[in-house]
Amino acid sequence: MKKIGFDNVKYLKIQSEHIRERISRYSKLYLEFGGKLFDDYHASRVLPGFLPDSKLKMLLNLKDQAEIVVVISADAIEQNKVRGDLGITYDVDVLRLIDNFRGLGFLVSSCVITRYTGQNAVEKFRRKLDLKGVNSYLHYNIEGYPSDIAKIVSPEGYGRNEFVETTRPLVVVTAPGPGSGKMATCLSQVYHEHQRGVTAGYAKFETFPIWNLPLKHPVNLAYEAATADLADVNMIDPFHLEAYGETTVNYNRDIEIFPVLNAMFEEILGESPYKSPTDMGVNMAGNCIIDDEVCCEASRQEIIRRYLKGLCDAKLGNAGRDIVTKLELLMKQAGVTLTDRAVYTAAEERADETGVPCAAIELADGRIMTGRTNDLLGAASSCLLNAMKLQAGIPHEIKLLSRQSIEPIQALKINYLGSKNPRLHTDEMLIALSASAAMNPLAAEALAQLPALRGCEAHSTVLLTNVDEGTYRKLGLTLTCSPSFGNQN
Repeated sequence: MKKIGFDNVKYLKIQSEHIRERISRYSKLYLEFGGKLFDDYHASRVLPGFLPDSKLKMLLNLKDQAEIVVVISADAIEQNKVRGDLGITYDVDVLRLIDNFRGLGFLVSSCVITRYTGQNAVEKFRRKLDLKGVNSYLHYNIEGYPSDIAKIVSPEGYGRNEFVETTRPLVVVTAPGPGSGKMATCLSQVYHEHQRGVTAGYAKFETFPIWNLPLKHPVNLAYEAATADLADVNMIDPFHLEAYGETTVNYNRDIEIFPVLNAMFEEILGESPYKSPTDMGVNMAGNCIIDDEVCCEASRQEIIRRYLKGLCDAKLGNAGRDIVTKLELLMKQAGVTLTDRAVYTAAEERADETGVPCAAIELADGRIMTGRTNDLLGAASSCLLNAMKLQAGIPHEIKLLSRQSIEPIQALKINYLGSKNPRLHTDEMLIALSASAAMNPLAAEALAQLPALRGCEAHSTVLLTNVDEGTYRKLGLTLTCSPSFGNQN
């Protein structure tokens, strides 16, 4: 059983109360929601006890006051930008977010398409939104943004953007990922509301970095590791320190943009409601940590996982050496090495013994099972099968899948489906096991253990195929890989 370091019940209560207090200051509050509203697995990994849907549950407490505006940049639509954690494009994720919000009873009023310059793919996407009954609005690039305040806060700047019609006192502005234009959308709306005589405000909800934890706290270092590709750096908020004499943590982009943001508020509202970037935030997560060491250790493990991912991305040509270098520095700051990840050590030691690719899975009780590549199963498949057997208490020597049951599937793959790899991938192994479960009670018992693997750690000594990686993700396993290919090709 994993230790808990975060009080989720307290978080849901005090976070919604804090946002209500911020809403009470204005006729309408535009709340920029950073990070992920659904499926925030990073937060749940570094703050054990924080549930992946905690922010969503908190927002459900405000459902009657809130409506949702989803933001996506036109460039992300045109370039088919992909969410790395889910493997789907940003435009598909927007449609997914809309469906999920509506399924929970939220009012989803609009989608804003930012940085529009006539991209061809945008019109096709707007037609999809029309079919869902979602209004879409275009926001444009502003020449001189963000330094030319006079131009930005004018009819030729924000005034050129289409005004998003909203009806609730809380407008939650969210997006499928960073760089979508959430803040610019919020400020554009505040400008338009002010032109219409409405007292509108802006606030920001970012879970990380946690403002009331130390700068080099492992939780905040893990956030830097998670955003290494964005070049985010945690910093002491100098504006907050000067205004209040209190040391708080923010990140470089918000600190760098704050003087500009402050000037925009003064131009729009006459005076700025905030003295620092920290003032803008409403995050209360730091007040809900109940076991700091548990969260520290979880964060150290996350930094290792992020480092391994960086190495794999570099191996595949998807990341530069600068990202790996930054992650190496964060590893040193956190005081960890790869051998501090138990499944990494177990898998690599088994690979050294056998001379073939191997994988390891750590069960919730700390037991570790490994698996190796053989002529029937790939390492990911054999390890998963072995872990299911271990969890079910089935002796390792008992074979749940016979060679006779696997070989016809291999023949189908090679002779008819054009595959060059005869070994069963994880999804194929699970289907074969399911087929045998009707006649074999032990196979059925092994399959029944799959829910128990959710949240378990896994490591492969080679880069896995998209199929195997996707299956592990669907099962809820937290997977890392070593930056090595399984064969010369």
